[in-house]
Amino acid sequence: MIFAAVDIGSNAMRLLFCRAYEVNGKPHFSKEELIRLPIRLGEDVFLNGKISERKAEKLITAMRGFKELIKVYEVDGYRAVATSAMRDASNSEEIIARIKKEADLEVEIIDGKLEAQLVFSNHIEELLNPKHSYLYIDVGGGSTELTLYSNHKVIAAKSFNIGTVRMLLDKVEKDEWELMKDWIKKTTLGYSPLRAIGSGGNINKIFKMTKKENKNLSYSKLKGINDMLNSYTYEERVEVLGLKPDRADVLVHASKIFITIMKTADIEDIFIPQIGLSDGIVHDLYDRAKAKK
Repeated sequence: MIFAAVDIGSNAMRLLFCRAYEVNGKPHFSKEELIRLPIRLGEDVFLNGKISERKAEKLITAMRGFKELIKVYEVDGYRAVATSAMRDASNSEEIIARIKKEADLEVEIIDGKLEAQLVFSNHIEELLNPKHSYLYIDVGGGSTELTLYSNHKVIAAKSFNIGTVRMLLDKVEKDEWELMKDWIKKTTLGYSPLRAIGSGGNINKIFKMTKKENKNLSYSKLKGINDMLNSYTYEERVEVLGLKPDRADVLVHASKIFITIMKTADIEDIFIPQIGLSDGIVHDLYDRAKAKK
C-alpha cells in the first residue's frame, strides 16, 4: 500500500509519499518521495491575522500540483492537515474552501492536541526504553507540542503558541514561555529518569549538522550548536554553513526552544528519530486501513 500525507505548516508545506508493507507480520514504511515548499504562511498570519492573497495563490497552486502527484502515485489513501498558522488565520475557512474547489483536496485544520497525537502515531514506543519516561517535543513554525510518555502510555499532552516563525516575528507572548515552563515542571514531577524525543524539520537539521551516527544529542552539544549558530550572521549561516535561506533564520529559534524545554525539565539528552507530523499521518492512515480489513 502507498499513502500520501500533506502537512501545511507555518513555515513550510510538505507532501510525503510512503510505501507500507509487512515483514513477518510487522509493518515497515519506506519513504518514496518528500516535497517541501517554504511558503511560510505564518509570516502573514502572525503579523496580520490572515493569509494574504499572494500566499493563498501560492498555497492553492502548490495544492493543485500535489493533487496531480497524488493521482499519478495512485495512493491507497491520503490525508491533508493544516496546523498553527491556519488555526490562527481569520480567513482559514475561505482558504480551505478554495483548495477544495480549485485543487479538489480536502484539508483538515487540526488542533494542537490532535497534532501531538498524529506525531505520536509513529509507533515511537517501539524504540523506547520502558524503564524511562519521555518528553516528546515537536517544534514547528507556529507552535510547540509537548507529550509526556511513560509506561507505554501518554500521560499528558499540551500545545503552546511558541514556534520558530512566531519568534522570528517577535510574536510570542511572554506569558506563553512561563505557561510552558510551569506545565513542564508540574507535569514531569515524579517522572524519572526523564529523556527527550525531538521531532520536526529543525531538530532533524541540527542532528545532521553534528554528523553523528547514533540518534542522541546531549544538552551540552545542543547548546554548543545554538551558540555556534548565534555566532554567525544570517548571511554567514547561508554562505558558510550552507543552510537554506528559509532554515537559516529559524534554526537559532528552534534550538532555543529545545534548550529551554530540556533545561526546565532537567533533561540531559535528546533522542532524534528523524520523524515528524507527515510520518505520523502515514502511520495513522495505515492503521486505519488495516482496521477496515
